[in-house]
Amino acid sequence: MDPRQLLVDSFHAAVAAADPLKILPAHLPQPPRGRTLVVGAGKAAASMALAVEQHWPAHAPLDGLATGTACSPIASG
Repeated sequence: MDPRQLLVDSFHAAVAAADPLKILPAHLPQPPRGRTLVVGAGKAAASMALAVEQHWPAHAPLDGLATGTACSPIASG
């Protein structure tokens, strides 16, 4: 395998390993009685909250709030 392809494949594997939609569902607990509240803050909060929302049982009440960070380009010079 050529070195460039090895780096590209390694990058894609690392990104996939950190994708909450792929890794979070296996770690979700069983829904408790009553409502579940999801609260998140930080760069990955929105994608992690989305993973919970998409994989939470439809019959179990779920509410929450996730807030992330917004980045702006830094002006050079």
